[in-house]
Amino acid sequence: MKSLKRIYSLVLTSLLLVSTAIVAHTPDQSTPPDALIKMVVTDVMTTVKADPDIQKGNIPRIVDLVEKKIVSYTNMRRTTEMAMGPNWKKATPEQQAQLSLEFKNLLIRTYSGALSQLRDQTVQFKSLRAAPDDKEVVVKTVVLGRGDPVPLDYRLEKTANGWKVYDMNIMGVWLVEAYRNQFANQISQNGIEGLVKFLQDRNKQLAAAKPSN
Repeated sequence: MKSLKRIYSLVLTSLLLVSTAIVAHTPDQSTPPDALIKMVVTDVMTTVKADPDIQKGNIPRIVDLVEKKIVSYTNMRRTTEMAMGPNWKKATPEQQAQLSLEFKNLLIRTYSGALSQLRDQTVQFKSLRAAPDDKEVVVKTVVLGRGDPVPLDYRLEKTANGWKVYDMNIMGVWLVEAYRNQFANQISQNGIEGLVKFLQDRNKQLAAAKPSN
């Protein structure tokens, strides 16, 4: 999981990288998916630059930032459903809600350290190839920094509340695929409640861990 953690730490980082010439305004239901990604990046990047605690790796501050400025543009229920595969339908509505919440918290805490590592990275946004009536699209970007360019794609769906991100692909690996086998193994060994407990325990461990900075 270390290599996956290192790779997916770029996910939150990418949300904080902004290209030049972006018009900043509050996204609404009519905002196109590629413009939405750019606008969220602008808003979060401004906040990070102005907050020395985040730059020092203050996890509670980072979690608060992600909750306020990123989570509302994601569909964690869809992400969790895809990560669980056929097992999703075996869970009760209460379990589904609990799994979505715990998985969201796991992703935030696991990869939030990327926000404190922002230095001189930039991002290139590729032209969106989609029809006006498409309900699902992929926004392609490339993260540029000191190392090799890193392709990073966002999969979004159109909902009644605007476009929402529900999966991400870094160098050919989709986020939900990275967790699917782990979730399936937990359910096979301990059932749905076992997966809930596994996520809860992992979140407690991450919450108690000291910042690495």
